[in-house]
Amino acid sequence: MYRVSAFVSQFAWALLAGATTATVWVNLSPASYYDAIEWRLADLPLPGWLAPFTVSLTPLLVVADGLMALFFFFIGKELWESVALKRGALHGRRAAMPLGALVGGVLGAVLVWLIMSSLIETALEATPGAGWPIPVGSDVVLGYLVGRAVFGPGHPALHVLLMITIASDILGLALLGLVYPASGLRLVWLAVPVLAAVGVWALAGRTPGPGASERVRRRGLALWPYVIAGGVSWIGTVAAGLPGALGLLPLIPAIPHADRAFGFFAEAEEYLHDPLNRLAHLLIRPLMAVLFLFGLTRGGIDGAALAPTTATVLAALWIGKPLGLLAGTWVVARAFGFGLPPGVRMLDMGLVAVIAGIGFTVPVLALDTALSGGGMTEAARLGLALSLLAAPAALILARVLR
Repeated sequence: MYRVSAFVSQFAWALLAGATTATVWVNLSPASYYDAIEWRLADLPLPGWLAPFTVSLTPLLVVADGLMALFFFFIGKELWESVALKRGALHGRRAAMPLGALVGGVLGAVLVWLIMSSLIETALEATPGAGWPIPVGSDVVLGYLVGRAVFGPGHPALHVLLMITIASDILGLALLGLVYPASGLRLVWLAVPVLAAVGVWALAGRTPGPGASERVRRRGLALWPYVIAGGVSWIGTVAAGLPGALGLLPLIPAIPHADRAFGFFAEAEEYLHDPLNRLAHLLIRPLMAVLFLFGLTRGGIDGAALAPTTATVLAALWIGKPLGLLAGTWVVARAFGFGLPPGVRMLDMGLVAVIAGIGFTVPVLALDTALSGGGMTEAARLGLALSLLAAPAALILARVLR
């Protein structure tokens, strides 16, 4: 099992630094904080055939829909390689157990959210079942930081945790876009990302034949065609009404990649020179700034926002998701006989389930879209911040189980 690169921990610290700064700022001077993150940088009147409204660019929007697309490209690349490559962690039958755990965790979180919101929700602005996609996502970088402390840097359960959190983050954002589209779903625009991916693959991404010239071979190694295609794909995704953070994902299968999987965020990938890994390596340092800015614009926690929605969030993440994840694991591993990955026990999966109860990046990204705003949104944000207490719970539980 290859070691995970140290930059994943650095991503987590950058995210926490941004959220901590935002929390201090919003509690000391809330007016200046909200003025800063909602400051209008520019108003872009778009043609009606592209979008029937004017876009106001704010730091909040630029980071969430623009810069975070780079982060989702980065984690989506890892998920794609794990599925597509022959020795990938999710190739073939290996995908059964993580998929079962993922489905169980999502269903458990959503079910508990719906039950709790119907029983105790009292916000005037609440609508029945509102916000149920929020607890679907987890947190890749914070989950890894906790998982590394619980399991150690080379434990197989750490890779299972990364599989589940990456997949749940992408699934959570996709569900958010389908259930709460920014400007109404116009799915015909999804043809644009598909055409961008097919076009760049045909022009640059195809494996050259044995008789290809040196010029043709070098053309496949250039990065600029994929950058241009990424911009086109992002525009098509946003025009379709889906979150811009998903805009670069359709391009990943079209980019040439290594033919061997080394595991999620493996240190060994630093020595690979295929276009997909080169793009990922170029993003590492910028992504530290992106995650800091995400924490700064989305992570400001109002300590006085406690409300019933806070309890709904915590119940979905701490009760629904772990129990559902364990149930899904048991059904696939025991009832269908797929078994757990080598070196992973059900006790380890219990710890993975507790850590998966940390919800920050994608759940925070979903708040302003899935809820009606105001006190209800801030109460949910407080609940997501409190979900970080799953970290010490997992550490204590690990010590007790040992």
